[in-house]
Amino acid sequence: MTPKVSLRGLYKIFGSNDQSVLHHAKAGMSKETLLLSHQHVMGLKDINVEMQAGEITVVMGLSGSGKSTLIRHLNRLIEPTDGEILVDGVDIMKLSTLELRQMRQNKMSMVFQKFALLPHRTVLQNAAMALNIQGATTSDQEDEAQKWLDRVGLGGFENHYPSQLSGGMQQRVGIARALTSNSDIMLMDEAFSALDPLIRTDMQDLLLELQIELKKTIVFITHDLDEALKLADHLVILKDGAVIQQGEPQSILMAPSDPYIEDFVSDINRARVLRIRSVMQNITEGKFSGDVNANDNLESLIATSGGDTSLRYRVMENGKPVGELDMRELVKALVPRISSSETGTRYH
Repeated sequence: MTPKVSLRGLYKIFGSNDQSVLHHAKAGMSKETLLLSHQHVMGLKDINVEMQAGEITVVMGLSGSGKSTLIRHLNRLIEPTDGEILVDGVDIMKLSTLELRQMRQNKMSMVFQKFALLPHRTVLQNAAMALNIQGATTSDQEDEAQKWLDRVGLGGFENHYPSQLSGGMQQRVGIARALTSNSDIMLMDEAFSALDPLIRTDMQDLLLELQIELKKTIVFITHDLDEALKLADHLVILKDGAVIQQGEPQSILMAPSDPYIEDFVSDINRARVLRIRSVMQNITEGKFSGDVNANDNLESLIATSGGDTSLRYRVMENGKPVGELDMRELVKALVPRISSSETGTRYH
C-alpha cells in the first residue's frame, strides 16, 4: 500500500550556505559539531518516515528536536536541503508554484497552537475561510462551516467573535476550519499545548472521536509523551533532528531502543497507557476468570481483578479470542526498564 506521505532521506540545514556543509551531515557529523565548526544548524538529519492514509502519525521530541521543522516541510513552508517529500506518490518538490498553492488549499489543512483566528471575523467566517479561499459560494461556505461547528460543539456560537470565546473554544474553531476545507491531510502543530489540562484532554477525545468516522491522515506534533501515546497510530521520536525510534506506540513503550527513549518512558503511568494486547500471551487450554477486551488498558483490568494476581483472563477482540493474560505477567509489564536517569543522565 502506497503511504499517504513519505519522507525519504530528508535533510534541513539552516545557514548561509547549507549545500556546502551537507556532505558533513551525511557523513555523520553531529549537530553540535556542525554548529561549532561550520556555523550551520542541523534542523533535520536523514529523516525516513512513512505516514499511512487514515492514521494519526505523532511526531514528538523535546524543544529543538526538529518536530516543528519537520511538519513545515510537508506543505513546503520550509524548503529542504536534500531529500524527497512524496504526497500520494507525487514528489512535491517538483510542483510548480500554482500546483503547490492548490495542494495547500485542497489537500492539506493546518491547525496551529496559537489558533490563528482572524479577530474581525465571526466564528462562522473563520471556519469557512478555506472554502472562501477556494472560491466557493457564500451559501456553500456557511453550510459546510456550520456543519463542522456543530460537530465540534460550537453550534450557537457562529455569530460570536474569537475574543468572546475561551481558548478551548477557539481551538475548536481551528479544528472546524480544518475540517471544512475537506482536505485529506491535517497538520497539527502543538495544537493543544496552549490549553489547560482538562480542556486539552477534551480536545484529544474530540479528535479521536472524529477520527473514528473521518479517517483523516493526521500529522500531530507534540512534546508531551502522554498525549503522543494516547493519539498515535504511528509514533516518531526525534532528537537533535534525527529519528531515534519510530513504530507502534505500545511497542516503543515495551521495547525502547535507546537510553533517551528509556528515560522518556520511565515516568509514564504504564497501567493507564499499556493495552492488554501488548502484554497478552498465546491462548492455551484451561479455565479463565473472565473475558477482557484486547484494547482495554491495564488499569481497567487491575480494577476488574481487584488486584488478585492469581487470576487468568481470556483476551477478546471483535468477538474472537486472541490470547490470554496472566495477572502475574501484567505485574511484570508495569515495571519499566532501568532508566538512564538512574545512572545520572537526564534528558528532561
